[in-house]
Amino acid sequence: MKYGRSAGVALSAGIAIVSICDLSRAQADDLAKGLTSAKPATSGSTDVATSTFEAAKKADAEDKDTTEAKISGGGLFTAGNAQSTSITSGSTFRLRREDNQLTAAAAANYASARPAGEPATRKTVENFQGKSRYDRFLTPVVVVFGAASLRSDRFQGLDLRLNLDPGVAFYAVDTKTSQLWTEIGYDYQHDIRNQTALDTARLKDPTLSKTEDRHSGRLFLGYNDSFNKNVSLSTGVEMLQALVHTENRRINWDISLSSAIAGKLSVANTFSLRYDHHPLPGIKTTDAIESVSLVYTLM
Repeated sequence: MKYGRSAGVALSAGIAIVSICDLSRAQADDLAKGLTSAKPATSGSTDVATSTFEAAKKADAEDKDTTEAKISGGGLFTAGNAQSTSITSGSTFRLRREDNQLTAAAAANYASARPAGEPATRKTVENFQGKSRYDRFLTPVVVVFGAASLRSDRFQGLDLRLNLDPGVAFYAVDTKTSQLWTEIGYDYQHDIRNQTALDTARLKDPTLSKTEDRHSGRLFLGYNDSFNKNVSLSTGVEMLQALVHTENRRINWDISLSSAIAGKLSVANTFSLRYDHHPLPGIKTTDAIESVSLVYTLM
């Protein structure tokens, strides 16, 4: 991801400026009907296999039942003295019937680069993700949920990471244009490590195994706001603290700014930060992803 970063950051900055200008021009518009009809265009950097942004998108009483589907995609391509390719893609689905809600999402991210002077192209990003979640609304402000996610990430040293997350969500603010909520719960994590990364890590720690299980407490805080019918913001931060080996903890943060372009087409500028306090030896603790995607609403 390093080799296309300058162009990616420049493009992200340009989209952010356009979004801010859209916000300024739209201040006189009516407020959006609500987050169920003016949701953020994407749930964050095409990074779905986390618990962040999984919180229930609570519908208004007069509009509980809904079916939504979206697809998104973005890319960066360079040629000449240096060659690089970056592709991000994703899809989301939400089904709400009375007090029951089902959501699902999938995503893929890929990048490769050949710097000047090097004979071959090499991969710099490769991950595939999926998640699903069921929510049951007990009261207008209390929700119980269960979520499952899968992730494969070559450069995090993971053939597979499975997370299971049951919990309870509480809404402090729940209006037509904004939501503020928190979640508490439990996280079970099962890792199957990439053999190449494991062999390298075993040079420093020969006791490492092919698989690892973690049991953690989970705390999440989220905020959504539809400033008007064209612009919306979504952000959330999550902390996972191991219950047994306390050196194992992770922090995830996502923020997404979405701006409508025309009809069902919108653009989303997103940033994600992933921190793992105790990864495999040789794996960095922090990953940051910034992306710009076009999003099309299917229904």
